[in-house]
Amino acid sequence: LIVERDGDEVLIKVRTPRNGSHGIRADLAIRVPEGSSLDVGAVSADIEVSNVRGAQRLHAVSGDIVTEVYDADIQAEVVSGDIEITGDNKPGFSQLSSVSGDIETSGLAGDIEITSVSGDLVVGDGAFTRGQANTVNGSIVFRARMADNSRLDMETINGRIDLHFMGDINARFDIETFNGAIRNCFGPDPERTSRYTPGRELKFTEGDGSGRVTLRTLNGRMNICKD
Repeated sequence: LIVERDGDEVLIKVRTPRNGSHGIRADLAIRVPEGSSLDVGAVSADIEVSNVRGAQRLHAVSGDIVTEVYDADIQAEVVSGDIEITGDNKPGFSQLSSVSGDIETSGLAGDIEITSVSGDLVVGDGAFTRGQANTVNGSIVFRARMADNSRLDMETINGRIDLHFMGDINARFDIETFNGAIRNCFGPDPERTSRYTPGRELKFTEGDGSGRVTLRTLNGRMNICKD
């Protein structure tokens, strides 16, 4: 176990023998000052963070990430793992990605970018000025508030989109699916994009239209409602 300090930066590292690390296991429980910023990387291990209020950069390969966010930015990336994040509804920037695994958030706010190659994306109980969600094989569930003049972009290749706005929404909607139904609780019905393809599209304005919502899916249905 290597511990090094340079000014206000502390490095903690597990070093294994070069001739083989088979059978070696290390569990680290690290306490830091509440306002610390974190940069954590793990291979074949989970990362769990609680009660740390600084910015976080978390990276895991073959492991899960579970953390809390307090009025700070977060970047979290996993390969073969899930991400679970709980926020305090204070504005910040969240950049979350998974190659193979699900991402679930609650209580985030501000700007969010969330992507997955193979996994579901669930954004709940948040409040955003800008949102972007993309997945290749997986569904998107988005249940949050959107501010006026906000922007929301969602796209899936194989998966559904369930969009539920909490409170009023003022935006122009641009929705298109190549193969899948569109269910719209706001009123207007979708139209066929062509006589020869199953695609459907829907464009309408809700409220004063100050924001913009763009939804795209290749194979999957869409539900757009307001709670």
